[in-house]
Amino acid sequence: MTQPDTAGLRLQRNNKMGENEASSPNTSLQGKKMAYQKVNADQRTSGHSQYLDNDDLQTTALDLEWDMEKELEEPGFDQFQLDNAENQNLGHSDASDLHLDCIQPATSPKGRFQRLQEESDYISHYTRSSPKNSRGSVCHFLKLLTIATVLFIFGILIGYYTHANCPSDAISSTTNEPQLYQEILKTIQAEDIKKSFRNLVQLYPSEDDTDISKRIKTHWTSLGLEDVQLVNYSVLLSLPGASPSTVTLTPSGQCFLPSGQPCNQEDRKDNSQNMLYSYAAYSAKGTLQAEVIDVSYGTREDLKRIKKMKNTTNQIALLKLGKLPLLYKISLLEKAGFGGVLLYIDPCDLPKTENLNHDTFMVTLNPGGDPSTPGYPSIDGNFRQSRTNLTSLVVQPISASLVEKLISLPAATTNKDLCTPLELPQKEKRIIRLQVQTVTKFKTISNVVGYVKGLISPDRYIIVGSHHDGGLTYVGQEWASSTAVITALIRSVMLRVRRGWRPDRTIVFCSWGGTKLGNIGSYEWGEDFQKVLQKNVVAYISLHSPVRGSSSLYSVASPSLRQLVVEKIKFNCTRRAHCWENNVSSVQIQGDAQYFINDLGIPTVQFVYEDKKALEGPSFLSEAIFPKPATKIEETDPFFNFHTTIAKLSGEVLLQIASDPVLPFNALDIALEVQNRLKGDQPCTHQLLDMASRLRESTELFQSNEMRPANDPKERAPTRVRMLNDILQDMEKSFLVQQVPPGFYRNILYRMDEKTPQFSVLLEILEHCESQPSNETFQAAISDVWSSINSAQVYFKAGLHVFENVLDGKN
Repeated sequence: MTQPDTAGLRLQRNNKMGENEASSPNTSLQGKKMAYQKVNADQRTSGHSQYLDNDDLQTTALDLEWDMEKELEEPGFDQFQLDNAENQNLGHSDASDLHLDCIQPATSPKGRFQRLQEESDYISHYTRSSPKNSRGSVCHFLKLLTIATVLFIFGILIGYYTHANCPSDAISSTTNEPQLYQEILKTIQAEDIKKSFRNLVQLYPSEDDTDISKRIKTHWTSLGLEDVQLVNYSVLLSLPGASPSTVTLTPSGQCFLPSGQPCNQEDRKDNSQNMLYSYAAYSAKGTLQAEVIDVSYGTREDLKRIKKMKNTTNQIALLKLGKLPLLYKISLLEKAGFGGVLLYIDPCDLPKTENLNHDTFMVTLNPGGDPSTPGYPSIDGNFRQSRTNLTSLVVQPISASLVEKLISLPAATTNKDLCTPLELPQKEKRIIRLQVQTVTKFKTISNVVGYVKGLISPDRYIIVGSHHDGGLTYVGQEWASSTAVITALIRSVMLRVRRGWRPDRTIVFCSWGGTKLGNIGSYEWGEDFQKVLQKNVVAYISLHSPVRGSSSLYSVASPSLRQLVVEKIKFNCTRRAHCWENNVSSVQIQGDAQYFINDLGIPTVQFVYEDKKALEGPSFLSEAIFPKPATKIEETDPFFNFHTTIAKLSGEVLLQIASDPVLPFNALDIALEVQNRLKGDQPCTHQLLDMASRLRESTELFQSNEMRPANDPKERAPTRVRMLNDILQDMEKSFLVQQVPPGFYRNILYRMDEKTPQFSVLLEILEHCESQPSNETFQAAISDVWSSINSAQVYFKAGLHVFENVLDGKN
């Protein structure tokens, strides 16, 4: 999605399109009217925190109001483009007139229309002043004074008894001024987050996940959080064995640890803990002696090239992490017949400031949840499958330093100014013996869940998630960063709750266990309460690893929440951080948000600080889990200002979603996202473009005809608002497909990475068809995407019919 270079959103007029539409038959949209109305920034009900209050923000694309009174009378009504964007003609023509290069990435006009405010000087505009020198003015004045005095006394009495009989917690956010959010969030202080972080770090030596969970529960309860629960699950974990894995060169017999150090007793003793936790969770275990074959990044193209030159059966693949999900590449290597994998990160894929050549890491091969209960919760009574490993491959992560030893890279070839990617010479042959030791055992992992009950819609939930990992000391203390931020949010919200305020919707704060081994805690809890969550969850706000670097503020957001996130992040991009052009996107992310995105279709938001250079390299490098000590986190953010910014941004989004009468979601942005996914030279997408055009028409009508009246105080009937919100919260569920390759998101609205705008499922199928031509396979994938778009289009049309019936009933 193209971002504006300057704040503001304009309606582009396209005369050519107007001529085309004038000569073409009228669409279903004709006869309806639409216009834009400028709204002052200080009239927003959402409010802005002090750190977001700047002049630039008041002229952003999010300050436009859709009125639907004039626009359809003018040509090119659907040309919603950002400043400096090229004029595009999307139109509503037949499929034969659609062109891929006509789709312009854009952001829709503001769909969550502002509350219609009464003018403060309304009475002075529409009432006449009485003559100053008329007869009886004194008597008239005395009468008015008497009446006013009596009414004043009655008002005091009524107010007193009303206040005495009303509960103190009956104050909704809708009765407060926009500065309410500022007052709540200004209590978030960097010093408090730093203190909380250091207190949590002291729990690090504990090996028991339940111990840390109990401490978190006690602390949250002391802050006033309601109904804080400890939810336990007994799950199958894959843990390192008693001795570290080894790689032995033959015939020399040189033995190395995963770090590249020799297997002598002294080195093993000094680094035993780190060596043990350099492993692939849920890998097959045992010993494999075979030839090492360099497969680079393990793409279909790489494997196709390798198989032409060598026999890959039962061999060991030397695989670089990145470019594609690890689970997907492991599945390709299995199909190619490999028996083992040495996994590493090429130093050239990292920023020059990162020197991880000798560092070891772990990965997980678990797609999510307890492997012994796939798709259903690990509770008493459910059948448990015997799954000690999730792949037939023996997988071992190793350092770049060990790779250099395997390929006999001379030290002289290292150039500080020019990085040469690691590569095993094709003509050379390396035989190694790989020994992997892991154990699987059932252990208890715990989730901490607490609630702030909503006042108006308590059955609608906004989930805020962080994580803790007390059972794996190897993962370091990064979890304390996540937990400190969510604790700061809880403290600020509960301070206001004690004063009588409550959000309209229920806020659920969660700290997940077992995240590093495959988001086990969040998956089990989600599967346990799936029916309730499918119906009631409105949004998920992720606080997973909030500070990973110091150079850039970055955000991942569902298409329906993108405008809201742009609004909140803009100030930080212009004043406090260096943000690249597309600083808000919908890409696959690591962390516990995966279950809510892929299985429930829940709109999701995540703010993080990262190093920009790290993101410019291959994607999915974050699948490698390096130990991150507390000292490294404090070096990155010594004053905890980054943590504070993440807490306030997340809190701003949380409070607005939890308290706005109409959910701040945008239907039209989803349709625009779908059209942008169909750009490029993808074959056989003509029918998809036709359906995407119809989806856009339906969302345009829905966003204008239904969301505008809901914001008019005269038309804002509670039943109507509830119907509208029910439709808004389920918009993205239509885009969940059943069958996807391993590691791919089921929610097709999310891209693989920043560099791949197309639908990930279609790209994978195209690569598959190149190696194994199968028109049937490609058509099946096309059908899945088409069905999703069609389902969404039918969903919005049904919503329009429901509202039409309501209006007919009134008449």
